[in-house]
Amino acid sequence: MPRPWAGGEVMNKANPFPNLMRAFFYEWLVEQRNASVHTVRSYRDTWRLFLRFTAQRTKKTVAMITLADLTARDVAAFLRHTEQERGGTIGTRNCRLAAIRSFFNFVATRDPASVAQCAEILNIPVKRAPVSEPCYLEPAEVAAILAQPDRSTLEGMRDHTLLSFLYNSGARIQEALDLCPDMIRFESPSCVRLTGKGRKERICPLWPETVLLLKTLLERKPRAPDQRLFVNRYGEPLSASGVRFKLAGYVKAAAGTEPLLHTKHVTPHSFRHATAVHLVSAGVDVTVIRSWLGHVSLDTTNHYAKANLETKRKALDQVSLPATTVQPPSWKRDASLLAWLDTL
Repeated sequence: MPRPWAGGEVMNKANPFPNLMRAFFYEWLVEQRNASVHTVRSYRDTWRLFLRFTAQRTKKTVAMITLADLTARDVAAFLRHTEQERGGTIGTRNCRLAAIRSFFNFVATRDPASVAQCAEILNIPVKRAPVSEPCYLEPAEVAAILAQPDRSTLEGMRDHTLLSFLYNSGARIQEALDLCPDMIRFESPSCVRLTGKGRKERICPLWPETVLLLKTLLERKPRAPDQRLFVNRYGEPLSASGVRFKLAGYVKAAAGTEPLLHTKHVTPHSFRHATAVHLVSAGVDVTVIRSWLGHVSLDTTNHYAKANLETKRKALDQVSLPATTVQPPSWKRDASLLAWLDTL
């Protein structure tokens, strides 16, 4: 007879995996962790891909997969498949691993018989990726892109307002797409309340020009206080992929006046990079920029301090050349010390 378990459901002895998966998403992620809808969807997509991969690898249907089929070797094969065959980045690979690890960490507390299997999977290391300088836009390039949308049309006005808002606030694309009128303070001092990663709220100041753009968009396309501001022609919220598609067209057009845009991979996140680098260049303290962008670690913000060549050039101009020393330093003059070092 199936045995009851802590969640109040009945766990199938033959295959506890489906019940564990339901408990992980409904009880652990949603009820206990209060994970955001974006986290739940990210984990869901990972498990969709992993289960389909495992089904093909074991020649079973997804419904027939058991917990025993999900070994550390299978997880490692799936991660290789993510990178090599699907063309995912190391960051994507690590995100997939995080979703799988989270599930097996949960399983270890619910199914003691699977602890050894869970431990092997939890020991799969995160892959380190090379850290490159962030690609950011120069002020002239930002201006050239913002000039492309046809503001005489509602769609062009919406796109111009969205891109201007991204540059002003340094918001992540989903933070901007979640924007509702009741999150904006239109009176002076104007600001916007954004909810970022980990449901952390932050307040960002708004330029008068950005406030005017938002007001004008709302006049042409009125929205309720709790409705999304940036919507398509059918009144549905814009998607991040849709914004990327539109932005690619604007960047291509702007490259006619700013040729360096041909060499840059410009995404909505590039405006966030541009905001950070331009704030650093203006001399704004990194702790203020950290609060502005909603970074958890100051190390993330410091990354932008290394990106701006103009800032580096100004710093170099402030450093004088070292004075030329006629006499070599004492450690070079001490022949006995150098001779001793040669014997080591």
